[in-house]
Amino acid sequence: MILAAGLGTRLKPFTDKHPKALAMVNGKSLLQRNIEYLQKIGITEVLVNVHHFADQIVDAVTNSNGWGSTVTISDETDAVLETGGGLKKAAWYFGNETSFLLINADILTNLNLDALVAQHTNTGALATLAVSIRESSRYFLFDEAGKLCGWKNQNTGEYKPVHLNDSNTEHLQAKAFSGIQVIDTKLLTLMQREGKFSMVDVYLDLCATHTILAYDHTGATLLDVGKPESLALAATLFE
Repeated sequence: MILAAGLGTRLKPFTDKHPKALAMVNGKSLLQRNIEYLQKIGITEVLVNVHHFADQIVDAVTNSNGWGSTVTISDETDAVLETGGGLKKAAWYFGNETSFLLINADILTNLNLDALVAQHTNTGALATLAVSIRESSRYFLFDEAGKLCGWKNQNTGEYKPVHLNDSNTEHLQAKAFSGIQVIDTKLLTLMQREGKFSMVDVYLDLCATHTILAYDHTGATLLDVGKPESLALAATLFE
């Protein structure tokens, strides 16, 4: 599933008239690039959620025949549901699967998806989160075994879950989330939140009772294409 429903406010003025997922990098949209990225490991069936200028994404998919993949649309034009709410609405799509990839449309990377999927399969984790050691305003916190234990907002000092603080997290490793994850379909039955919510909070709800692991891809190219200047940078990094 590719998450493409966001408003893309940081990418104005482009997103005043277009969805962020259709921002172009060297002649290809972010959406096309991620669909082709998934094709490299044999994934050719993709669900894309839409909200902001949804009709433009539908038209792009239709006119390109899904860029060679079978693309299904999850329509969220009535309300923005965020990453968790969007996945919960789309849970029906994964009914016959044991696991699936969930990625953000505005992330471009060369991280090894095969290795990410292999780690997830070999460990039996409920979810495996692509993370790296890099500067960020928000971090997931992992123990020495790579198991998710919490989250911190570096700017505000906020921790989740609330029992965490500076004194009891010294042993934990802070790593930035890359917006790519492999999820066991069992997680879909464990999501207790309703409406609009983030996958970050889903993972924090479940990490005390289920194994949610880090896949560290530090050193791989990763770009959050969220601002106009990052589009220009993307053009120099991705052909």
